[in-house]
Amino acid sequence: MKIFISADMEGISGVATNMQLKKNDEYQRFRKLMTQDVNAAIAGAFDGGATEVTVADGHGNMSNILVEELDERARLVSGNNRVLCQLAGLDDSFDGIMFVGHHGREAGSERAVISHTLAGVAVAEMKINGKVVGETEMNAGAAGFFGIPAILATGDDAYIEEVTETLPEIEGAVVKFAVDRFAAELLHPSKARQIIREKAKRGVERAKEIPPYVVDGPVTFEIEFKGTNQAMMTTTLPTVELIGPKTIRFTCEDYITAYKHMWGAVIIGMAATNGVLGHANA
Repeated sequence: MKIFISADMEGISGVATNMQLKKNDEYQRFRKLMTQDVNAAIAGAFDGGATEVTVADGHGNMSNILVEELDERARLVSGNNRVLCQLAGLDDSFDGIMFVGHHGREAGSERAVISHTLAGVAVAEMKINGKVVGETEMNAGAAGFFGIPAILATGDDAYIEEVTETLPEIEGAVVKFAVDRFAAELLHPSKARQIIREKAKRGVERAKEIPPYVVDGPVTFEIEFKGTNQAMMTTTLPTVELIGPKTIRFTCEDYITAYKHMWGAVIIGMAATNGVLGHANA
């Protein structure tokens, strides 16, 4: 049985503020905690019957996990030039997907720790076929396109509550309790890792009974950006329609095409934050 792990950092045990995720001395500590949480999920996956595990580092520049400290039974996808970003390496050969260290969405997550959607500098809200989604639901839809069920999510309690509204069968591992966007009540990391391992094991054991999250096509994305400049520049893609000063919309025939299209629009929007050619050489 093959298991895919998409790992983010905001929902890792011990993380409570954005400063802990920036490139400083604190960041080095939390890279280790991220690696340890992922290792707990890997161990639980194998406890539950997994035969292969692939981990995709999905935070920031996507090279945070310490490969030398990663469970040697797993493979790691690292680096940031990836078409499927947080899901790089995923295909229909996998039997389940886990979301380790993920977080609440920007819109509607007043309490979730370090809540945002994809790119905090650019995206205010995202909808798929009219439904507001966060990163986990969005990525679960891509997994569902391949027939893969979402079997585990780990993060704060507000995030788990949010995700189970759309994915009611997912195993949710609460590793901390949200107080505010930059505050949390933390479990000791060893306790959090125990919870992750147990829930991961249970997720793999239940993988065949958890239905994939399938969004039938055609699939329409609406993205509200934080700046008019960001939204406007995405219309360089001829399929993108500007439906408000900061909001775009596009439709594709199937989910995975729409997913790739969304990432293209977000990348353009991020680049346009301070002007797409602002740092270009003459």
